[in-house]
Formats: sequence, structure tokens, C-alpha cells
Amino acid sequence: MKIVVLNGSPKGDINVTMQYVAYIRKKFPGHEYEILNVAQEIKKIEKDTAVWNKMTASVRSADLVFWAFPLYFLLVCAQYKRFIELIAERGAQDAFCGKYAASLSTSIHFFDQIAHAYIHAICDDLDMKYLGFYSAEMRDLLVEEERKRLEKFASLVLSAVEEKIPVQRETSPLVRSTFAYITGKDQKTVQAGTKKVVILTDDNGNSPNLTAMTSRIRTGFSGPVEMINLHELDIRGGCLGCCQCGYDNTCIYTDGYVDFFKNKLVPADIIIIAGSVHDRYLSSAWKQFFDRSFFKGHTPGLEGKQIGFVIAGPLGQIPSLREALAAWVDNGNCHAQFVTDEVQESGDLDALLDSMATRLVRAAEAEYIPPHTFYAVGGHKIFRDNICAGLRFVFQADYRYYCEHGLFDFPQADLKTRLLNAVFVPLTRIPGFRKKMFADMKHHMIKPFKPVLGDT
Repeated sequence: MKIVVLNGSPKGDINVTMQYVAYIRKKFPGHEYEILNVAQEIKKIEKDTAVWNKMTASVRSADLVFWAFPLYFLLVCAQYKRFIELIAERGAQDAFCGKYAASLSTSIHFFDQIAHAYIHAICDDLDMKYLGFYSAEMRDLLVEEERKRLEKFASLVLSAVEEKIPVQRETSPLVRSTFAYITGKDQKTVQAGTKKVVILTDDNGNSPNLTAMTSRIRTGFSGPVEMINLHELDIRGGCLGCCQCGYDNTCIYTDGYVDFFKNKLVPADIIIIAGSVHDRYLSSAWKQFFDRSFFKGHTPGLEGKQIGFVIAGPLGQIPSLREALAAWVDNGNCHAQFVTDEVQESGDLDALLDSMATRLVRAAEAEYIPPHTFYAVGGHKIFRDNICAGLRFVFQADYRYYCEHGLFDFPQADLKTRLLNAVFVPLTRIPGFRKKMFADMKHHMIKPFKPVLGDT
């Protein structure tokens, strides 16, 4: 059996994910393995047609395609995303059609399900036969039980390919609207006052709806608005995963990204993110924007901002994309609003965009940030535990930030709770005490709120 591994790490062969692939090769040596470093060589792939043709020929000859990648900002890295975009741009879908596929990732399990949902949907869109995913914590390979689990996964995948089992598509094809948005002449505007508004867009002229929507939201603010196109920024490449920024938040790149982030976005109160749906995400330019913001490590870089998402395309059909954007906002301690062109009338979209401008200004003036949901609560615990332990020596800037802001809030450090548990847990072994405690439980639960509510 020929197995083609699409390596999604910008670091090429020298990365953690490829160690898992190497282990599979060790345990299942009776197959031909070919590793294509598509993320690392993306610039060469874009420029050299011969390189592209050679890679797609390898895929065409494969029995199994392994999408293997580390997680970068809730998804695959921008370089890998660009490779996926090229498949459609260059009409190479036939090389993937009908192939069996599986995905393998390494991470700290921070929204790894979104990355695999994305790859799964891409495989479905390419008419591949997706057999499932294996999401490993980076250090799992060092644990015997996890090595056995990986062997079982690989064995099941290989057996399925050998037996040529049927596989059902699980994600529905995207249905793209033909709605053409034409902005109306009447517009309600809002005075932003002292609030700074920045619009970020990746508009390259290919989406008339995005162009029109961005124009409408821009004129929705009666004050000055700064418009920035990602394609015009000095960004020389995607995140390399080198982790050198972990020490003091200094990126290895010397391009203009960090200055742009610090001088344009950090001072802003309202940030509009305008983009179009490309395959099952936004564009690779947007993914590069998110990836490069990792120079801030696992700390919020845009805390307290009002974020408006203006999206052209079927966002409502891609729940994992909506989840990724919402999770980014929640973990960044921001507040999000969404408007898409998934409407039937231009007048309706006019009203939605005008309303977004007003709501963003009102929320900014009120300094309103919603309570955290599971996205941020769970994310904080993952980051907290890893930064305190396994990632501390690399991400020292994160560690200092967490110490300074009291984010190492381990529950076992709460002395009062420990004392209460020490007293009451043994008492619950007494049947009479336990019966009375649970009989009065609802009253005990609301008692702490009495001082706040008073006599109401």
C-alpha cells in the first residue's frame, strides 16, 4: 500500500507530528511511505509548477492520504491552508477524489476538534473517503498506553483501506448564494466619538459582496475610520512554529506585522474583521494574520476590544468556522458581533450593517465584555496547566504574565475550600447528617446571595 503523508508543519521533517508518523512507519513497515512537506515548501509550490505537479502525481498514486499537522491557532497553519486553497485554484481535485484519507494532529488539545472538523469537511468536498482522526497531546508518544492507542488507530485505518470499505460523506456540500448586494443610498450613521475604529479586510476584488459590505460598514461610522488591507501589509510569511517569541514576545520575523499589531490594533476600540469564506474557513491571508499574532503567546493581545465580523459567504453552513471565531474572541476577552450576506434583500443587509456599527459603538462606550463561556473557561485551564508545567521553560513571557495577573488560579490553592472539604466530607459519611444536608441543599445554595439582594 502506498501512503502519502501531507506534512502540515512549517518546520518540515523536524517536528513533533512527524515523530508520530515515524512511529506508525516503524510499527507497520510493510508499506510504501512518501512524506510531502507541503507547508514548509508552500512558496516553492506556489511558484514552481513542476513541484506542484510532482506532489499531485504522488497523491494520485496513493492508496491512503494522511493529513498530518500540528495545530496552529485553532486550525492548521496558514501555509497548509494555502496548499488546500491551491487544490481548488488549480483544478487538482481529481488527484484526491476517491482516495482514502485520515488525519493526525499534535497539540495541547486547544480546540483540536475544529481543526479535524475542517480537514474532514475538506476531504468530503474533495470526494475522499475519510476514515477518522487521531488527535494526540504532544507528549503522548512517550507514554506506552498512548503508543498502543496510536497503533490501534493506524491498524484500523490500514485495514479499512485494504478491505476497501465504503465510507459515507458526513458534511453537506456548501450551497453558495447568488445574492448580489447593492448598498442603498439612505444610511443611519453613528458617531464613534473618541472610540478608534479599524477595519481589517483581505478584499482582493474577487468578492463584490465583501467590497460592498466593507464600504457600507465603513460609512456607518460618522467619524474617522482606518481601513487596512492585509494584502498591503509587510507580512513576509506565516508563523514558523519556532517558539522563539516564547521568551519575551519578540517575533523572529523583522517584517511589519508586530508594529502593525501594536500600533494599529492595540490602540483600537472597535475592530472590524471583513473576509470571505474560502473552502471551509476564511482565506489563508486571514489565517496568516491569526497565526502571526502568536508572538503574544498564550496571553490576550486585544483584550477588551469590540470585534465585528463582516463575512461574505455561507458562514451559517460552517459551524466549526463560527465556533473558531467565537472561541478566538472569547479567549481574547473581547466581544463579538456577526453580519453575513446570507440574506435575500439588500435593504436587509443595509440595516444589519448599520445596526452593527451602532451596537459596536454602544458596547465600546459601555466597556461591555460578556461573561466567559466554556471556550474561554476551558481554554484558560488548558493554558494555565501547561504554562505552569510543560511549556513554562519555552513560554517564559506567558509564565510572567500569568504570575502578574493572578492566572495560576488552581482550585487546590483555595485554603477556605480545602478546610470546608476537610470538615464536611467526613461528616457526610454520617447518614443523618447527609440526609439533612441534602434536604436543605437548595436553601444553602441561595444563602450567599441574600446580602446582595437584600429584602427583594
